[in-house]
Amino acid sequence: MFNLKPMFNALLLTLGIALATSFNASAINQNNKNKLPDIGISAYSVLSIDKELQIGQAMMRQLRASQPLIQDPVLIEYINHLGNSLVKNAQGVNYAFEFFLVNNKELNAFAFFGGHVGIHSGLITTADTESELASVIAHEISHVTQRHLARRLESQSQTQTLSMAAMLSSVLITLVNPTVGMAALSASMAASQQASINYTRGNEKEADRVGIALLATSGFDPQGAASFFSKMSAKYRYASKPPAMLLTHPMPESRITDARQRALNYPARPIPPSLGFELTKARLKSRYQGDAKSNISYFKLQLSKKRYALKAAAQYGLALSYFEDKQIDQAQQLLEELKQADKNNLFYVDALTDVYIANNQTPKAIKMLEQLNLFMPNNQVVSLNYANALLKVKNYDLAAQILHDFLLVNPGNFIAYDILTTLYRSQGKMGLMHMNKAEVYALLGGYSKAVDELQTSYTFLDKQPLMQKRIKARILQFQEQENRLKRL
Repeated sequence: MFNLKPMFNALLLTLGIALATSFNASAINQNNKNKLPDIGISAYSVLSIDKELQIGQAMMRQLRASQPLIQDPVLIEYINHLGNSLVKNAQGVNYAFEFFLVNNKELNAFAFFGGHVGIHSGLITTADTESELASVIAHEISHVTQRHLARRLESQSQTQTLSMAAMLSSVLITLVNPTVGMAALSASMAASQQASINYTRGNEKEADRVGIALLATSGFDPQGAASFFSKMSAKYRYASKPPAMLLTHPMPESRITDARQRALNYPARPIPPSLGFELTKARLKSRYQGDAKSNISYFKLQLSKKRYALKAAAQYGLALSYFEDKQIDQAQQLLEELKQADKNNLFYVDALTDVYIANNQTPKAIKMLEQLNLFMPNNQVVSLNYANALLKVKNYDLAAQILHDFLLVNPGNFIAYDILTTLYRSQGKMGLMHMNKAEVYALLGGYSKAVDELQTSYTFLDKQPLMQKRIKARILQFQEQENRLKRL
């Protein structure tokens, strides 16, 4: 929606320069330069938890602006539920985690400062079981809890003080786009490439060890890691272009063997297919991969040949594919049958809302969501769909109330502010529209644009002094957030 990619690159450079100064000072003040950080002790001399959180939040804002993140409440709900089921059993958690999806067919996952974990959609559709997906997420969580990025930067800062800004920027780009980032890393780190590789391999081994333990203690199949590792290694053994994940997570046979042996230390745990995982795969394929007609054929073949883990997931994928192909009645019939058997399943609720609206049956969607809202208040799937349906029938006041109540519990939700912006524009309430548009820009890291929107809003609200005071206060907050980044 908004092209803020240049700001993303500028922020990376700013962060690199700021942190380079911090790292250099740290290196100079060390009493023993040969003393390595203890494994599992978190490089606090490099980066405080507070600074790590600030950088992580800033990076997340810029990723929203520069990367194709999937802003889908159902999928966001699923991946955060899965991720947090692992986090609650992890050691060394210093903050809340945020899990997000990137619409990219490449096999990749990455973690960065402040508990942010990104998973490419292609990785999910490649995994065969939820335990395989959970093994990758557990691995990335372990990178965060062991503070590997901070420790890696500390190690490299001792030999690359003159190029720290370029090195840091390259490392962060590498996390998101390994193909581009690796080239930048090669240019900025040629002098100590072998040391960097060895340090990274140490991190990977530790993340494997901690991640497999976390996988097992969280109730997943501990063989999920070895299974996924083996699958990737076999699939890309002779490929001229390996997947992004193998660029940042090398997969020698010894690593696969070690993962398999580690898993044997835990009881075998055969786990039945997960409906949430299978529905997520079906949703990604039908809405984010391929064309509608090909997907219809794909899911029909699955159903006719019984090539599915769970029949309901294949039916759901077919229904979504019908919807994408404008075959609304067929989609509605399938989804209503699925929901009848599983009334509170939010995958079905979300899809039925879209179908009812497209089929000029919005009141049916509102009735369904109104009832669910009583049992699941401020659930992001229910609240956002409910507000959107109310917006379609021009019940603006109730839609705004639902969204404001939701934002009190879930501050900073990008989709909620985006819907509010549309809502107030539809009402002609331009002052409020610009206020909410400012929040959207801020969530994308565009503080200057956000301030511009607030100043425009101020002129529309000249007869509302209380609102103008709120705008002035918010401008100061945005300016302070921007200045805080410069002081890192």
